[in-house]
Order: sequence, then structure tokens, then C-alpha cells
Amino acid sequence: MEKTLEENTRDLVRRKYNEIASGEGGCCGQRSCAGTYAEVGESYAGLEGYVADADLGLGCGLPTELAGIRPGNTVLDLGSGAGNDVFIARREVGENGRVIGVDFSQEMIARAEANRAKLGFANVEFRSGEIEALPVEEEQVDVVISNCVLNLVPDKSRAFSEIHRVLKPGGHFSVSDIVIDGELPDKLRQAAELYVGCIAGALSRGQYLSVIRLQGFEGLEVSKEREIVIPDENLRKHLDDEEVRAFRATGSRILSITLRAAQPGCCGKTNCCSDR
Repeated sequence: MEKTLEENTRDLVRRKYNEIASGEGGCCGQRSCAGTYAEVGESYAGLEGYVADADLGLGCGLPTELAGIRPGNTVLDLGSGAGNDVFIARREVGENGRVIGVDFSQEMIARAEANRAKLGFANVEFRSGEIEALPVEEEQVDVVISNCVLNLVPDKSRAFSEIHRVLKPGGHFSVSDIVIDGELPDKLRQAAELYVGCIAGALSRGQYLSVIRLQGFEGLEVSKEREIVIPDENLRKHLDDEEVRAFRATGSRILSITLRAAQPGCCGKTNCCSDR
């Protein structure tokens, strides 16, 4: 049976991330993408709990920095990779909290488990699964985090529906992602390497925020925003000179945003039951 576009996209991303986990390729982060797509990521080096071996340079922001994680929380990291954000979150939740990482790349899970074993963390676990069908029960999580992963998910509405399902009443999420302000040329949208590089799969800023609001979240805010500039020489891998000039003339921008929203509380007010 012929695969759907969604299945082909998922296979493409899984294959690429398996290669990255095994040291065979690079993607959208500072180290792995510089000179290929753009300078997308931000430095984690100053954050407490940072583990260099878990940082593959695949992020586009610092969602843990703005997540409001508290001691004793249960935190879920979507697309946890080698465990970078998981280990930083673990520093925030302390010994009495818990952090779960979910990734659909078996190579990434294996690499994250190896890092966890070296660190000896008993309150961290990594689960294999897809974001559109999370291997987590309902209302189990205080905080959901994700770093430059949801733009890779073909069905973003389903992804945010799953976030809604697993959050406790009054819980919240903090995610960093790539969005488009304006229009992206079709040739860039169709470029497989840019899709895996976190660019081609991005929604417009307005569409992204609308997807979240339609799932019933409250208090949606963009906590941080910065422009990502793809050098002309990299655009020319996919566009001719005239098309590059035309794209620049539109004023369209590729943005890294970190945003946050909350699950309504059990008494009808956001965060009223976040300590239960």
C-alpha cells in the first residue's frame, strides 16, 4: 500500500534523527546546522542542569528557561532527543519531581538512556512514542515542554490535543518552535532537508497560535521571539537568484518563538489546581 504524505514525512524525520543520534548527520541546531540551513539554536551552556553530552544542537530556543517549572512537578518533554531539556528540567523538579521524555527515534531513546544511566537519575525516564499519540495517561503532567519539534509533526492540531489531554487541570506548556511571518516559497516548503531542518514544516505565526486556541488553552502568550535569517547562499540551493530576490522583497521572516499557555483549572480558573 502506498504511503501517505504524512507517513512519508514522519519516516523522513525519523530516519534523519536516527542518523543524528548515531553521529551520522546534522539538523537544525547551532552546531549541526551552521553553514547548512541557518543559525537556529540558542546556547544552553549557562543553564543549571545542562549536560553537554545530551546537547545535539537541535533546538531553536530555551523553553525550560521560561517554563515556570517548580520542585515536585511532573514534566513531559516532547521530542526529547538525547535528553538535553529533560536533564535541565530534572534540575528544576528536584528529587521529588519526575521528568518524562518522549521521542519516536529509537536511536535517540537509546542515546538518552545512556546519558541517564551515566547521571544516575532515578526520577527520569524516556518513552518511545509519537507526539500525536503520546504514551502518557490523561491528566498526569504539570508542565509540557518541547524545543523545535512540533513544527516537524504533520498533524499539529492532534499534537496540541494530546498536550491538552495529558496536562493536569491548571497545568501549562512552554514550547519553542519555528513559525513564518509572511509566506515561504513553495520550493522551500518542498525541500526535504529544510523540513528536517525545522523550516519547511513551519506554520504561519497566526495559524500556529490559532491551532493552540482551538484546543481550549488559556492565557496564550509569546514569551520570546527572534528572527532566523537563512543566508542567500543557502537559499540558492533551492531557489534561483531572481526567486531569492523576490523572497527577500516580500519581507517574510522565519521566527523562533517561545510561547506558553495553560490548561483551564478544575474550578474553571487557570492554575487554580496546579498544586493538587
